[in-house]
This record gives sequence, structure tokens and C-alpha cells, in this order.
Amino acid sequence: MATVRSVVSIATANHWTLHQMDIYNAFLQRDLYEEVYMTPPDGFNRKVGSGQACRLLKSLYGNDSNMIHETKTALHHAFKIKDVGELRYFLWLEFARSETGILIHQRKYTLELLADMGLSGAKPVSTPMELNLKLTSTEFDDHINSIHVDTLLEDPKSYQRLIGRLLYLTTTRQDISFAVQCLSQFMHAPKASHMDSTLRLVRYLKTEPGLRILMSSTGGNNLQVFGDADWGSCINNRRSINGYLIKYGESLISWKSKKQITVSRSSAEAEYRAMASTVAEVV
Repeated sequence: MATVRSVVSIATANHWTLHQMDIYNAFLQRDLYEEVYMTPPDGFNRKVGSGQACRLLKSLYGNDSNMIHETKTALHHAFKIKDVGELRYFLWLEFARSETGILIHQRKYTLELLADMGLSGAKPVSTPMELNLKLTSTEFDDHINSIHVDTLLEDPKSYQRLIGRLLYLTTTRQDISFAVQCLSQFMHAPKASHMDSTLRLVRYLKTEPGLRILMSSTGGNNLQVFGDADWGSCINNRRSINGYLIKYGESLISWKSKKQITVSRSSAEAEYRAMASTVAEVV
């Protein structure tokens, strides 16, 4: 979703309009229960998939209204399309334009998540995670404790689905990015403590379900990059945590908190790995 934020921030900074096109397709108009195949350029039939399907959504942006109109006409001749107008709702992202820029939020998505989890009436909390909380894996417990007081979940799929929904919510919520990263590393074998922490995170969302991120119309076209590493902070395997934040002008377009794939032998090595990850994202 960093691409979506980048496109919106560039369009906002240049005072372009954003138009949304709904492109229909023959096999994307209903729930699809049959297997679908297509022929790619290499000549091999390849399975596309089955299950619930959705329409393809495309966006147009620019400051030349005549060219946008010509593009819409050309698309209409090539496909069956619906002109939705200016961009307001796209893949559970809600957009609102003002003089200062474009606000992006996921209020409807958040409220549905709260309702589905039965937490609409729950008391909100002020932080996404408890202070200094150190979550452990089952492998760590096996080495440290002979008696397990923290049991595995009987249905890990419920935890995995919830984490997946929270991961998508980080599209506009950088305030929960680190917490979701911590919780997502236990998806293969979640415990009761992991689920408790995840439900606390959902309750935190209730404090401000419509928290917005602003793609500013001011601030110029410069990239500002901030990156850091927390050396050996994961108690389960002593790997370091990378974190970066990238701004285009005054608009926050990309951020991530992620565990490094190998163990760094020094804080300097962890910092260099974090720098490499950040530069790769910039490129």
C-alpha cells in the first residue's frame, strides 16, 4: 500500500485530481466457485484461482482534464467500465480532500473489525501494547520453563485471520505498526497471551477508529528518510528490529517495523542492515 500512498501524495503535492474507474470483467462479477485458467505469454495454462471475486479498480490522476477524458473514452471502448468520479473509497480506504491535502483513513474497516470481534462496547485502552511486554514463542518456553502456564490456542486460524486484518489496517495506522509486527511473528503457534495482546490492540483502535493520515499539498518534492535498529531486542532468537519512516514533502508515504533475517553480532552490523533495508525501500 506504500504505492497507493505515494501516488496520492504526488497527486496532492501537484494539485492533481484523482479519478476512480471501475473496470468490469466477465468472471469478476459474482462469487466464483469454478477454477479459472488463462494463457500467459509463455504458452502454459496456469490456474488463476477460485473463491469470492471482486471487480478490478483503477485510478487516473493528472491536471489535464481533456487527456483524462480521452483516456476514459479509450478505456470505455476497450473494456466495460464505470466512471466512479473523484477518488473517495478504494479497497477499504476512505479519502477526503481539503485545502490542506487528502486525508486517508479506514474508519469503516475499523468499526467492522470491532463489531466482528464483539468489542464495540468494550472499554478502550490508551496504548497498543503493555509497557515493556516481552512475548515469547513456544520454542522459547520449552527451553526456559518445564511447566507451561501459557497454553496454545485451540483454533490458531482465528488468530491468523485477526492478524491479517490488523496488518491491512497498518496502511493508514503507523501507530500500530510495531505492535502488529511483534504479534505477527507468532502466527504459526499462537498462545493465549498472544491473543490477549491482540485483543488489547483492537481495543486500542476504539480510542480513535477514524484516525487519519494526511497527504499534504505543501512541503515540496523532497524525500526525507529516517531509519534505526534495535540490536538483539527479540528475546526469542536475539535478532534485531529494523524500523524506517519515509516522507515525501510533508506526507508520510512508507514505514515499517520488521525483524532482521539473521542475527547481527554487533550494534553497528544491525545498523548497517537497517540502513540497507531502508535504502532498498527508497529505491
